[in-house]
Amino acid sequence: MKRIVAALLLVLVSALPAAADPRPFMRGSWQSLIEAHAGRPLVVHFWSLTCAPCLAELPQWRETVKSGGMDFILVSTDPPEDWPKAERTLKRAGLDKVQSWAFADSFVEKLRFEIDRTWRGELPMTMLVSASGERQALTGTVSRQDIESWLGRDR
Repeated sequence: MKRIVAALLLVLVSALPAAADPRPFMRGSWQSLIEAHAGRPLVVHFWSLTCAPCLAELPQWRETVKSGGMDFILVSTDPPEDWPKAERTLKRAGLDKVQSWAFADSFVEKLRFEIDRTWRGELPMTMLVSASGERQALTGTVSRQDIESWLGRDR
C-alpha cells in the first residue's frame, strides 16, 4: 500500500510546474516519470556538476527546450549536498524553469538499472522516450539537430 501511495505522489508531483528545488529521484521515480509523460515525446537528460561535457552543453539545452515539441526533464546525478550548487548552475544556464530532479538514493546503481539496464553511469546520458514509449539511450553530448531528427522535424 505504501508503494502505491508513493508512486501516486510521484506521478502527481511530476505533473506540477518546475519547482525551485530539484525533486528527489529515487527508486520508482523513473517509471513514474514515464507514466506521467505517456503519449508525448520525452527527453530526460542526466548530468553532473563533475562532468565537464555536461556543464558545457547545459546552455545548449536551453535553446533545444525553447524549440518545443517535447517534454524535457533534467536529472542531476550529484549527491543531495550538491543540490544547491546544481540549482545555481541550472539558473546560470537558463534552465531554472525546467523540471529538475536529483538522485536521492545512495544506491545509484539500482537507479541506473531502472533507467537502462546497460547504463554504467557514464555522463552525459540522454534518454529519448517516444510518444509510443520506445526508448533510446544516448551517451555523450547531444546536439539540437540530434533531438530534432529524433522528433522527426525537417528544418
